[in-house]
Amino acid sequence: MPKLLAVLLAALIPLLPLIHPASAAAAEHYLCAGNPLSAEVYAGAVDAPGIPNSNGGTMPGDFIVLQWRGVSLQLPRTNNAGVPSYTDGRWWWQALDPDHPDFAQRRGAIETYPCERG
Repeated sequence: MPKLLAVLLAALIPLLPLIHPASAAAAEHYLCAGNPLSAEVYAGAVDAPGIPNSNGGTMPGDFIVLQWRGVSLQLPRTNNAGVPSYTDGRWWWQALDPDHPDFAQRRGAIETYPCERG
């Protein structure tokens, strides 16, 4: 019986994305501080559906994945009012101006990285 269960689980694992797909918007491409950056927003689990902040087509629980300088950053969406912003407490991203998003990190002081659509 355990072998049958293992075979069934192995057959179902490739189907998991069909059951709960990680939907993502198309990646946006930028040049930040002279280096290419891609930003892709994902719909996450909404753990507080009663929160009325769904600006920019995002909800609490969503996250963004930034690929920059060989590093992959997954930043959760904040619940700040206005344009969606994302932070993990160190890194911060917001596209108030979609052609020139704000990208920064806190390393004692705040370092900002100028970005433009690439």
